Amino acid sequence: MTSSRASAQAQIYPGKGLGFISKPLLILYTPLGASLHNVLSRVKAHPQTYPAIDLAYSSSDPLRKPVVLQLPSNGLRLRFDGPDQRLRLIEVLDFTKISMVYKNQDVVKGTKEQSPSQQGPSFRHVYNRLFGPSYPGEYIPPASHTPYGTYVLSYPGVAFSFPLQNSAYSDQCDFVALLSSSAALPATSMAIYQGSSWPESRSKLFTQPPQYPRSPALVGKNREAAPDEIEEFNVLGAGKIEIIRRSTPNTYISLSETTPQDLIAEFGPPDAIYRKNDRRISIHRAAGSGGRADALHMSPSPARGIDATDTDQSSNNSVTDDSDEETSHGETFDPSSMPTECFYNYFHHGFDAFISYPTTPGPAFPGSDLSDPAPPTPSSQLVVTKIILHGNVPGSYPFNRHRRSRWTIYFDAHGDSVTSETPYDEISSRLRDVWKGSYASATEERALQRPMVLNRGWGDSPESSVEFLGGWEESTGRGPRAGGDSQDGGLGNTELFGFPGLLFEVMKNGAVSCVTIY
Repeated sequence: MTSSRASAQAQIYPGKGLGFISKPLLILYTPLGASLHNVLSRVKAHPQTYPAIDLAYSSSDPLRKPVVLQLPSNGLRLRFDGPDQRLRLIEVLDFTKISMVYKNQDVVKGTKEQSPSQQGPSFRHVYNRLFGPSYPGEYIPPASHTPYGTYVLSYPGVAFSFPLQNSAYSDQCDFVALLSSSAALPATSMAIYQGSSWPESRSKLFTQPPQYPRSPALVGKNREAAPDEIEEFNVLGAGKIEIIRRSTPNTYISLSETTPQDLIAEFGPPDAIYRKNDRRISIHRAAGSGGRADALHMSPSPARGIDATDTDQSSNNSVTDDSDEETSHGETFDPSSMPTECFYNYFHHGFDAFISYPTTPGPAFPGSDLSDPAPPTPSSQLVVTKIILHGNVPGSYPFNRHRRSRWTIYFDAHGDSVTSETPYDEISSRLRDVWKGSYASATEERALQRPMVLNRGWGDSPESSVEFLGGWEESTGRGPRAGGDSQDGGLGNTELFGFPGLLFEVMKNGAVSCVTIY
């Protein structure tokens, strides 16, 4: 083994994941199905073990194409699906940079027996010492005029790739004898995946339901030990949000009715409390006695108005030095001691909740079976008045502060809807149709759909220290990112678009970075 190999030893769990052990503790367990947010946060917490981190994603379509997390100093590559950001494939690309064991057996022999060219385990070692007999694998001929093709030998949940001389391969050959001969080289890579064999799993690798939860802390947990994870938010209108959970019954949040105590009972104490109020754009708040839509053009006449500063400041600075941030600690957390108008930040659930005095939620969608909410009676009780769902879009300014939330907005009882992966141009078109006829005039309709530009790039650096391949929002759905003598400079600008009861923060590539329900 080379000296560059990390001191932590990795234990292989076929079909499940990879566990890193630094004697005597398991410092990091990476299960298939884990969220990108969880894995990246845990990797960053061990910089001595993982000194280099590369993240690759599609700048034009970050929510549909896979996200790849590469750890070059450890010889690892982790692949996540785009829509749900769940770990789907663990690949070992360099056996000299990672020490691995399977049931207390070294995956690669020691340096005394290993020649410089023998980087991975031999077929004999895999077959005799590690995993035993296997069904015949899959041979992939060379793509170019090279002498070696690739023979993929797969077991349930784990597969090895062996270079094999193309001239030696034949369908009639005994694969055990063939891979044991001089025509085959030691394995060059290994994959951990969910499924019975690699050929069977390859086509559905990024689409099949993950077997394990997003957080390793929930693997095999007692259901009463930690709150169940959230699978999806269903936005129903009229301030009603249905929360779909992994293994417990669905629950609901009703704006201006759900209390902080209700949130804690369902989702546990918040990860942080954000108290600071930033009024830098308060000039845009509603003005005049008519209570009409404000200068932000966030919502048309049927809406009840929105304080955009609340949405902007939810948790985007909740971990900076100048914020009044507090981390909760189990039973010691007392909601009654919290100040008014604060945010509960649930980073591991992917949402924030604004706690304030009751207000009138947004109206019901026309054609739905819900009624418009009635104005609340005056009350001194604190309630949830806004929910902010974070998209954790790669390339966005707050990337990796929250894990990704998936949501569906239902316009009616027949299932007409848009989702968190729908491009905003389509969302906007659908919502304009839904609210058609609710504007006082065509002029008001045009004015109220004009976006406000929000710059998150001044004042501090992004929360994530990952160096994104290609930089911030390198290209956009509406044209190339400004450069040269332009003034864009990678400031992380987004646009805010509003509809009754909804506020969307949209990146230049059309991906929705977050949505506020109010």
